[in-house]
Amino acid sequence: MAGGAVANGNVGRLIGERALPEFYLIRQKFDDTHIDDIPAAISAAVERPGTLDRINAGQRVAIAVGSRGINNISLIVRTVASLIKGRGAAPFVVPAMGSHGGATAEGQAQLLADYGVTEQNIGCPVISDMTTVTLGRTQRGVDVFFDKNAYGADAVVLLNRIKPHTDFRGLYESGLTKQIVIGLGKQDGAEACHSRPVADMSANIRDIAEIALAKTSIVFGLAIVENAYDRTMSISALPSGCILDEEPALLSVARRHMPSILLSPFDVLVIDEIGKDISGAGMDPNISGRFVTDCASGGADAQRCVVLDITDQSHGNGIGLGVADFSVTRVFDKFDFETVYPNVITNALPASGKLPVILANDLQAIRAAVKTCRMIDHDSPAIVRIKNTLHMEYMYVSEALAARAREHASIDVVGGPRALNFDSAGNIDFNVWDNVL
Repeated sequence: MAGGAVANGNVGRLIGERALPEFYLIRQKFDDTHIDDIPAAISAAVERPGTLDRINAGQRVAIAVGSRGINNISLIVRTVASLIKGRGAAPFVVPAMGSHGGATAEGQAQLLADYGVTEQNIGCPVISDMTTVTLGRTQRGVDVFFDKNAYGADAVVLLNRIKPHTDFRGLYESGLTKQIVIGLGKQDGAEACHSRPVADMSANIRDIAEIALAKTSIVFGLAIVENAYDRTMSISALPSGCILDEEPALLSVARRHMPSILLSPFDVLVIDEIGKDISGAGMDPNISGRFVTDCASGGADAQRCVVLDITDQSHGNGIGLGVADFSVTRVFDKFDFETVYPNVITNALPASGKLPVILANDLQAIRAAVKTCRMIDHDSPAIVRIKNTLHMEYMYVSEALAARAREHASIDVVGGPRALNFDSAGNIDFNVWDNVL
């Protein structure tokens, strides 16, 4: 059993010093179909008529790139830019991320730079500007906005991952269509779309995208699907006229290959880090089960959730932290209100910007989560610890889950038992992932 120091004071006294169980390292097994040669796959995809062949010499071509932590993103953008230059055209990148990056041009450029999407790495300029043009209004009364620099280009190429959304369900969730509407709509487009009921989001996305596709120079979109291990599984080039028809099938593929915590239900979920580079919601609720709307469901079934850190790449954007029950002063100190709140105000979901109970250290937060669970064996709680909601192959599970893990056909128990290591200040050892992930 593991113990450790708890902060002094009445809160610490109430939480108590109940020992935590030992943990086992497990490996979850999913379909690992993936692409080894990314440039070759992209080159093959854009052989499809109506995609790269529509780009002509002398054209200025905007490549739309978002803020999600897409695997191989720098390589993918560099390859697309190179192929466009091979047609004699001049590519440039525009951030397509709505209100992310604090809804500033500088913040959005920095997010791309964190992913290696810089002029030096990709071989073409990055032009970040929050200015939009208005393209019209849908029959539902939603204004349609579009990035000014992309609108002024001779051609626009979309580049995004297709994935289930964190807040709603429909034929169009996270993908090329949403990138047209909210990504290239910048803060204006994001606010216009999010001002309507969440239940109507997918339908509004389609309506807005139809107008944008008709009134801009979007040529094609490169649709990426990743497997459960966050590896590139498929790359498809969709001509502009086929995006609305073909994206729903790719979303179905992505949904079937989403990872999950195979041992759900359990008592406590401990997440070492959240961030915008991990999910638009900080932690992907399709994994954690912690949604801020009632228009989507799924994920883990855990009574309590603990978050221990915000990634450096998120630049203090701790959006989604409030869906956890407990966190720590380390996270609160990183939480940048000026970065989080533009997102919250734009998406009209105040719950995404709330804060959980903040405790002095990691040990106190985990103990508090266990203590506040109802109707469980508090001496042997069922706890799952993950690094983040992107990396779901390896995780640590407490003794109460070890037997279930051994019996599960898609799980290998590969290490343990071992105690959770806390330093003298009661903070956990994050280095346990160094030789695992």
